[in-house]
Amino acid sequence: MGVAEKTPWPALTGVIATVSVFAIAQGLSYPLLSFILERQGASSSLIGLSAAMTPLGFIVSAPVIPSLVRRFGAARTALVCAFLGATLLALIGWTRDVWLWFPLRFLLGFSINPLYVISETWMLMLAPPSSRGRIMGAYTAVVSAGFATGPLILSIAGTQGWTPFLVGIAAFGLCTFCLGAVLPRLPELHDADGDASLARFIPLAALLLLAVTVAAAFEQSLLSLTSVYARSYGNTEAATATLLAVFVAGNIALQVPLGMVAERLGPAKGLALCATGSTLGCLLLPFLFATPLIWPLAFVLGAISFGIYTMALIELANRFSGPMLIAGNAAFALFWGVGGIAGPPVTGAVMDIVGTQGLPLTLGSFCFVLALLQAGRRSAWGR
Repeated sequence: MGVAEKTPWPALTGVIATVSVFAIAQGLSYPLLSFILERQGASSSLIGLSAAMTPLGFIVSAPVIPSLVRRFGAARTALVCAFLGATLLALIGWTRDVWLWFPLRFLLGFSINPLYVISETWMLMLAPPSSRGRIMGAYTAVVSAGFATGPLILSIAGTQGWTPFLVGIAAFGLCTFCLGAVLPRLPELHDADGDASLARFIPLAALLLLAVTVAAAFEQSLLSLTSVYARSYGNTEAATATLLAVFVAGNIALQVPLGMVAERLGPAKGLALCATGSTLGCLLLPFLFATPLIWPLAFVLGAISFGIYTMALIELANRFSGPMLIAGNAAFALFWGVGGIAGPPVTGAVMDIVGTQGLPLTLGSFCFVLALLQAGRRSAWGR
């Protein structure tokens, strides 16, 4: 039987559509709220603290996701979370108050994280092992494209009045519709292994969780601090924005080929290659930044640095199933939040100490340590 016959494409397509629309809504909300706060005269630090509330909600919600799924079921939990996302975004648009936005943005992160975790678990369960690399590569590429589309929508809808908020609320509504359409085709996740929890999962996959943390720290640090790094080379803001766009484009374009690498070599070896390649990219960055070669470097570096996460996802599904898989995805969300919050300030502190080259130095060190540990543990993963 061929791969196409064994692959439940309608269910997979429905889940991908659900999460991509959801990613558009979230990708729109981050810059939208920052623009509004800036117009209100909020300081940069206050804007940053406000933005941190959503990933903080991700972190706090992660440990309770397995219990929510066990108690209410995956389908009901996901639908309620999509509804809460729309409601909270409407409340944010209605209040327009910087201080009220702190708890509202925290609750937004707390509410939408289970939808990501459950959807990702469905993807991993539905994807056959023979094509899991390509499918998960397509999934991560589409989600990244959704995040990138959000800011582009603002250039059309603007950042004034209710229009951008209504677009985001409509996206959450469409997410609910897509999810409802494919629910009969999706597996339930709470019928076995009632002891599945983050506390039980974390000791079983410490290196996978380190990979997730490194991927998050790399992405968020690069997106946050490239402007500072580029300024030291005399780059304009427009050139820096274009460079970041190329970084994101590489992330989107090359995840499926990286998934094919995972299928051929195994995700553990693929993870080691991505970590090693990211280390090499950071070493080359200071020498190529002021040359035309920075463009292909940014494209490839965007792909392989996020490829660390894609490889970790595929390895997660190869090693775990059922409720332990959803516990693993919840742990991934937790450690992604930790890496995303901790990475930029740590990298920024190193840049303050050693200069702007602290950016590639810190990110390259993260990836180098991961590559070393991965190389030493591959035999323990059966690779």
